[in-house]
Amino acid sequence: MSEISPAKFRRALLGWYDRNRRDLPWRRTTDPWAIHVSEIMLQQTRVAAVLPYYERFMARYPTPDAWAQASESEILACWAGLGYYSRARNLRKAAERIALGGEYSRDYADIRALPGVGDYTAAAIGSIAFGHGRAAVDGNVLRVFARITAEKADPRGGAVRERLTQTAQALIDRTRPGDFNQALMELGATVCLPRNPQCAACPVSHWCEAHALGLQHRVPVKSPKRPSVDVVRRLLVIRRNGAVLLRRVAADSRRLAGFWDLPEPEQIPGARIQKKVAEFRHTIVNTIHRCHVSLASAGRRALPPELRWTPLTEIASLPLSTMARKALALAGLANKERNPAHSAHV
Repeated sequence: MSEISPAKFRRALLGWYDRNRRDLPWRRTTDPWAIHVSEIMLQQTRVAAVLPYYERFMARYPTPDAWAQASESEILACWAGLGYYSRARNLRKAAERIALGGEYSRDYADIRALPGVGDYTAAAIGSIAFGHGRAAVDGNVLRVFARITAEKADPRGGAVRERLTQTAQALIDRTRPGDFNQALMELGATVCLPRNPQCAACPVSHWCEAHALGLQHRVPVKSPKRPSVDVVRRLLVIRRNGAVLLRRVAADSRRLAGFWDLPEPEQIPGARIQKKVAEFRHTIVNTIHRCHVSLASAGRRALPPELRWTPLTEIASLPLSTMARKALALAGLANKERNPAHSAHV
């Protein structure tokens, strides 16, 4: 392995990016809001899953003003299936702040202060839209530099992450910072893969210490994963006169606040289960939800205020939880073709 020459490293990386970059819609613009939306959607989500949502949102809500004027319920319904719903709420809050100011600020501190924006996202938006010379270091970029430096510790640790960020910052191309950041992200997403790095296709393997030592499959080091947790969910499908009983998730809930879900037996006093119709698993982070879907009746007692009879024809327009949507589909009650926003699940 040779000592890194910043000029040669930049030239090799950017030349490769110019020849091999994927044609993605957010790479055809320097509109900071369009870039902002793409970066938030891409957090912990694959490009293939993001593409239809991004195009649909930009067609329907092309500006911060349009986002700010839409209700949270509308935004969540359109976002349904993409997961990590706090992202949608934060985007709407950011849009309200930008709309109030009249334009998207070029100042890094202003970008960083927007709801849902961290160091990486602010650096990505600033470099791509405004030419800020800040390295944008996400998981892909951490993996690239962990291998280049043959990092011996988990790069997700604070001190290691800071050290690798400083390495990226020292190498960033000041004339093309946005392209440099995107090139590193692209390299991590398509070549410097987690499990099967394609070193023969890597434009910077000449400077990669892990490759030189034959350690590319063992770097980056990962700390042990937290054990998964199993949770049993009993979802009830209760129908009456062309409507289904849904439960509004409380606004102070840590997950899915403002969404609609199917009720469970303990939430309906006097509910009577008729028969089980389906079973499926749904994983959220390290929690495995083992969902049992049953047809049931509500009984004669008064229903809690968070429960509502909802016409089946209105389901497609509601922000419905993915588990509820899967359960209704398995029970034969959901027409997923009514709203393409609900056809993809992460």
